[in-house]
Amino acid sequence: MSMPNFYVAPEQFMKDKADFARKNIARGRPLVAVVYADGILICAENQSKSLHKVSEIYDRIAFAGVGRYNEFDSLRRAGVQHADVKGYQFSREDVDARSLANLYAQYMGNVFTHDMKPLEVEILVAEVGPEPGTDQLYHILYDGSVVDEDRYTILGGEADAITVRLQDGFSADWSLEEVLRRAARALTGEREPAPSEFEVAVLARADGRRAFRRLEDEEVATALAGS
Repeated sequence: MSMPNFYVAPEQFMKDKADFARKNIARGRPLVAVVYADGILICAENQSKSLHKVSEIYDRIAFAGVGRYNEFDSLRRAGVQHADVKGYQFSREDVDARSLANLYAQYMGNVFTHDMKPLEVEILVAEVGPEPGTDQLYHILYDGSVVDEDRYTILGGEADAITVRLQDGFSADWSLEEVLRRAARALTGEREPAPSEFEVAVLARADGRRAFRRLEDEEVATALAGS
């Protein structure tokens, strides 16, 4: 006995996949990246000390992801390998955030279009520039869409509410302590998680080629305790 064939309109099929990806991404904790006076800060709620949402990809370039950990970590590792090979074959200066973002967008877009299940992730590729105003933030969505931000970007659920809280009095001249307090407050609203529940990293302009640095719990606690 043959099984009946069910027809689903392409528009409905793509909408269902998009709804599936958005719903599952929103289940996790969001993440925020903000430009400040001395670089870029990336902050997320993450109680795990080994499963990082934020990592270094290459010189002055960071990666961050929300959603299914195994999926965005596979993307991170692929980006590291691509950057290493390109930097070795050509030069370190040829590795940049824009080309990595385009590579991720093409792959994620192909998965969304051709596979039954889309990737349940949103990712960020950030690069700190040599001067203020030259930093780059690329937010890549589950369907391969790329959003080029110039001040801040929010990944994951509750993006609208977080944006409202973060843009209140926003300044690209904030200090590290101020931008960390603002980012944490935007993420948590009225809640007050312990400093150890945050994962925080910066791309510091003054640190030269290796600009990526994780903030220890003590640094986060000191900043959050400030006025």
